[in-house]
Amino acid sequence: MTPDAVHLNLDDAWPPGVMGLPSRDLRAWGPRLRYTAPAAVVEAFAAEVGRSLPNWVLYGSGDFHYLAALFLRRLDRPVRVVSFDNHPDWDVRPPRWACGGWVNRALTMAHVRDVGVWGCGNFELNWPARLFANRRALRARRLRVFPWAERYSAGVGKRFDAVGRDDWRGRFDRFAHELSGSEVYVTIDLDCLRDDAAATNWEQGLFTPHDLAWALTRLHESSNLVAGDLCGAYSPPAYARPGQRFVADWDHPKVAARDTETARALNIAALEIIWPALLSFPTPSPRRP
Repeated sequence: MTPDAVHLNLDDAWPPGVMGLPSRDLRAWGPRLRYTAPAAVVEAFAAEVGRSLPNWVLYGSGDFHYLAALFLRRLDRPVRVVSFDNHPDWDVRPPRWACGGWVNRALTMAHVRDVGVWGCGNFELNWPARLFANRRALRARRLRVFPWAERYSAGVGKRFDAVGRDDWRGRFDRFAHELSGSEVYVTIDLDCLRDDAAATNWEQGLFTPHDLAWALTRLHESSNLVAGDLCGAYSPPAYARPGQRFVADWDHPKVAARDTETARALNIAALEIIWPALLSFPTPSPRRP
């Protein structure tokens, strides 16, 4: 679809040739990187793959979302990060390179001004899980989280200034206006979508694909989207190390295995709406569910 984008095949979550993208076969890396990896492995992957990437990257399961921090490292300009995710990915605990804490890796970069996460709906905003958030970044407003009011108590919703299905577009309009003139990096995890709109390895949120297309269009109108990535499609987990498997199994929700072909079909239907809007290609008019 564009020479400035690539599909990194880490786990066969997407079929070859998806969205007309060139594909790099990185399946040998997938089990080594899934969910978490030692710094030496991450840096070896960055040396082999990270420096030669185009601006837009499609990759596999949300278990690899922490690679977004690697993709951000290659940028040479100040950016503001907008994430669409059912999880805040703000955890300050080890391991350093893991999908639950990649936002903190991004915030250490001098060229990353701030991170805004839209669509959270999991337990991490509740007490006591939120004790492990990057509270310094939250206080400094370098990290802002916009969760779903429908998923939390009134107290939690007030603490995090939650948005609702009936008012989130107006709130996002104001957010997009705040980004006016900025250069923006967008990262999308498909687990921000409803269960009937995507198949993932995690708990899922309340967005629809057309919601994301609308939000991405607003960002293109208000700011300069310079790069981005999309992950979150379901794939059966495979790990290279026993400790990696243990922590991944402990952290993941206990969900039934998916039929891979059914999951692929559902995710491709969502991708066909979201990906063109991310790259600012013509896309069907967003509509409310």
